[in-house]
Amino acid sequence: MTTNPTPTNPRSVNPTSARSTVVVSQALANQRSAVEDGPLARLRWALADGWTVARRDLIHWTAQPMTIVFGVVFPVIITLAFGYLFGGAVDVPDGADYFAFLMPGMYGMTMLFGLGATMVAVTTDLSRGVTDRFRSMPMAPSAVLLGRAVADLLTSVLMLAGMLACGLAVGWRPDDPLGALGAVALLLLLRFALLWAGIYLGLLTKEPGAVTAIQTLEFPIGFLSNAFVAPSTMPGWLGAIAEWNPLSSTVAAARQLFGNPGWGGDSWVSQHPVQMAVVWPLLITAVFFTLSVRLYQRLDR
Repeated sequence: MTTNPTPTNPRSVNPTSARSTVVVSQALANQRSAVEDGPLARLRWALADGWTVARRDLIHWTAQPMTIVFGVVFPVIITLAFGYLFGGAVDVPDGADYFAFLMPGMYGMTMLFGLGATMVAVTTDLSRGVTDRFRSMPMAPSAVLLGRAVADLLTSVLMLAGMLACGLAVGWRPDDPLGALGAVALLLLLRFALLWAGIYLGLLTKEPGAVTAIQTLEFPIGFLSNAFVAPSTMPGWLGAIAEWNPLSSTVAAARQLFGNPGWGGDSWVSQHPVQMAVVWPLLITAVFFTLSVRLYQRLDR
């Protein structure tokens, strides 16, 4: 973490960052004048501060749209590569179309890819002193983390919408509209849990350059699941790990709710994917939210 949160050269300040910081400062000043003392007032204060920080992050996304564009295009490229290059070599259950099987897996992978994006945003704010400036403002301590979580979740909605459009374009179709809404909700729940993991890892690494090492783990984690192949085809111990991978539970639940073919399995976790697709994200959120808040409070120590 930088020890000099104020840039020494005014010309080096990013105009977008400066403008968004001014927006945050003005919004905080307006909120303070309207807030009264008391527990409920402090809660409203924290939520208002969180939304203010989220707006600041969204300003960055609108000023630099290529970040979101790349976040949509990259999984689309991976989808087309797997679907058209390797699809013919995969034996899908019941002889179904490979894209019907592949798309729920790619939706889950897209949520996993967001982990690296969250880490980059957190470490960038740390290295540029933005986080230090926020900590010096009269805002709720949880506002920075809450704002980041809200902003990243909103951008993930856009990325998932882009992937759903890609799936429809290649012929994928959900069987049940209500089930499809449930599947989308579970995918976003997984993303919400993973963004807290990304926030914690970003606060832990602190430097943007260290993010690359952790980002390389996204593919191994994704491949060690049921997103692309059946865990039953793996060695016994490796297949067990794949079945208990939280990503596998969400992907299996999405396939079930979308009405798409899946691998099934004999283990308890494979036979109860919807329940585990709720339990895993809640557990991950509880762990990494707590760790993130504690680490954020200790940044200046």
